[in-house]
Amino acid sequence: MTPSAKDGRPALITLTDPRSPVAEAYRTLRTNLYFSSLDKPIRTLVVTSAAPEEGKSTTLANLAVTLAQGGQRTILADCDLRRPSLHDIFGVPNTQGLTTMMVEAGALEAPPLVETGVEGLWLLPSGPLPPNPAELLGSRRMDEVIAALAERAEMVLFDAPPVIAVTDAAVLASKVDGVLLVVHAGRTRREHVQRARTLLDKVGIRLVGAVLNDVPLDSTLGGYYR
Repeated sequence: MTPSAKDGRPALITLTDPRSPVAEAYRTLRTNLYFSSLDKPIRTLVVTSAAPEEGKSTTLANLAVTLAQGGQRTILADCDLRRPSLHDIFGVPNTQGLTTMMVEAGALEAPPLVETGVEGLWLLPSGPLPPNPAELLGSRRMDEVIAALAERAEMVLFDAPPVIAVTDAAVLASKVDGVLLVVHAGRTRREHVQRARTLLDKVGIRLVGAVLNDVPLDSTLGGYYR
């Protein structure tokens, strides 16, 4: 399990224990993303998983913190319009957010971004949940939202529902530079990963890599990669 903060929220290990092997693993991930995109830079990235309960949102939040700590202006957008959790991770309200930008004209010029307490990192919560998430994410308005966010940051990260559960992730991923897939060691079924890869390939989505989550590290390093 991911360690929890005192108030019950998932802990961001990159903030609570920045010298740990886990935090170092996130910095390695940041470096790998950079070198994997030298020929075709990634500025908009969807992070998802094959199936539910694989730690994608906590992984994404820690990656966002690491990118900001590395000097990149970063926006983290919660596009899981079915089970949003980034507002809980950062302990902020979810009264406005992505869905606000979808329906309010002025929100494109002034997105309802929330400060996270990490320099260079802003959060766009999901906002009120809509009845038609996939339709919203596939709309032309979503293209405008992505463009508006990309104007304000060097990296925009999007949290999306699991690939094989609903179509949301594939629909959103078709609009961005790439996808990062989170896989939970010892829990994610091989056939689920293969199916997720097939679904993404069918629509020509660029899979930039995978994160193997909750892998026991060498005992000489201490701790676990969660």
